[in-house]
Amino acid sequence: MSSQNSLFDDIPAGHIPLAEQLRPRTLGEFVGQRHLLGEGMPLHIAFASGKLHSLILWGPPGVGKTTLARLMAQHFDAEFIPLSAVFSGVKDIRDAVAQAQMHQSQGRHTILFVDEVHRFNKAQQDAFLPYVEQGLVTFVGATTENPSFEVNSALLSRAQVYRLQPLDDADLLQLVERAAVHLSLLIDKDAAELLVSYADGDARRLFNLLEQVHTAATTRDEQKVSAEFVSAVLARQSRRFDKGGDEFYDQISALHKSVRGSNPDGALYWLVRMLDGGADPLYLGRRLVRMASEDIGLADPRALTMTLDACASYERLGSPEGELALAQAAVYLAVAAKSNAVYVAYNTVRGWIKQDKSRPVPVHLRNAPTKLMKEMGYGKAYRYAHDEPEAYAAGEQYLPDGMTEQIFYQPTPRGLEGKIAERMAYLRSLDRAANKK
Repeated sequence: MSSQNSLFDDIPAGHIPLAEQLRPRTLGEFVGQRHLLGEGMPLHIAFASGKLHSLILWGPPGVGKTTLARLMAQHFDAEFIPLSAVFSGVKDIRDAVAQAQMHQSQGRHTILFVDEVHRFNKAQQDAFLPYVEQGLVTFVGATTENPSFEVNSALLSRAQVYRLQPLDDADLLQLVERAAVHLSLLIDKDAAELLVSYADGDARRLFNLLEQVHTAATTRDEQKVSAEFVSAVLARQSRRFDKGGDEFYDQISALHKSVRGSNPDGALYWLVRMLDGGADPLYLGRRLVRMASEDIGLADPRALTMTLDACASYERLGSPEGELALAQAAVYLAVAAKSNAVYVAYNTVRGWIKQDKSRPVPVHLRNAPTKLMKEMGYGKAYRYAHDEPEAYAAGEQYLPDGMTEQIFYQPTPRGLEGKIAERMAYLRSLDRAANKK
C-alpha cells in the first residue's frame, strides 16, 4: 500500500484536529466536487481509467485538494510524498526525488504532492520538470491562485488543471451530520444551518467551528446545540476573502460590473460582501472613483464629486459610520446615466500618440513670455476665444500642424452628455461655416 503517513500519526487521537479525524479514506466518503467526480465527469474518468496523469487542483481553501491527492495515491497504490511550498526549499525537492528513485527501484510509483505550488519561484517549479517528463513522479499541485498567472507555462503544459468549487450548503450539512455522529453531539436544524453559513463553503473552517461548539457544549454540559448557543459561542465569522487573491479580484469585478450595469442591489451586495470580508474601505473607494470616470464620466459629472466626497467622509469618520458614505456613492454610481465616452477617447488618444511621431506645438498656440519668443512669432495670430462671438474662435486649429482632423471625444446622448453633444454639434457647424469663408 502507499505511504499515507500523516503529520498527526504520533499524536493522541484526542488532540488530532477534527478535519483530520474525518478526512475521507475512500472516494465514496468524499463530499463535494460533483462536477469533477460525478459519473462521467473528468476526475471520475481519470480514476476509472487506471492511468495516472499529472494535475493541478485549483480552488479555495477547505474544498478537498489535499484529500483528493491522497485518495489518488491510495486508488493507484502509489507512494505519496507531500511537500509544502511554504516550508520547503530546493533540499526538500532533492530529498523527495531521492525517495521517488528509491520507490522506483522497488517497483513502486510516486505521487509528488506540492501544496501551495504557486509559492514556489520559477526555478523551483522548473526543478520538477525533468522528473515529470521521465515519469519518475506524477506531479499533483494544489493552489488557491489562478495557475495561468502563478504556475510556469512549462509545468502547466504537463499537467491538467481542475477547478474545485466551494462546497455548497447540502455538502456542508452532510459534513455537519457526519461530525455530529463522530462527536456524539446533538445539533438542531437551525444550528446546523448557521454553522454552514459561517463556514462559507470551507469544510476545514466548518470542522474548526464544530470543534469550538463541541468544546463549549461539553464544558457547559449542553445536551443539544441550538442556533442561539452557536451564536453565543462563536465570534463573528468573516466571509471567505483572500486579499490580493482570485476571490478579491473576482468580487471587485462583480462590483464594477454591477455599477456599470446600473444595478444598485448588485453594487451594494458586492460592496458590503467585500467590507464584510475585510477589504480596505479606502481601496474600495478608489475603485469607485475609477468607475465614476470610466463608466459615467460627463453623463453625470456629479458622480465623481460624490465619490471623492464619500472617500473623504470615510477618512474623517472611519468605520463603520464612513462605510455608509461609500454605500451611498456605490448606489449613486449604479443609478447614474452611463457613458464611457471619455474613457474611450482617452485610450484612443493614448494609442494614437504611441504610434505617431512627436509633433511640435503649432506656433500660434505657443506661450510667448519673452521678447525673443514674440519676435519668433510665438503666439502670433492666436485668437482669444473670449473676444470672439459666442466666446468661440470658429475654425481655429488646436491640433498639431499636418495632423489629420480627429474627433477623439464622441459624447453619448445620455445624461448631461446629451447636452454636450448638442453643443459640440453646434460649434462644429460654426467651424464649417468659418472654414468656407
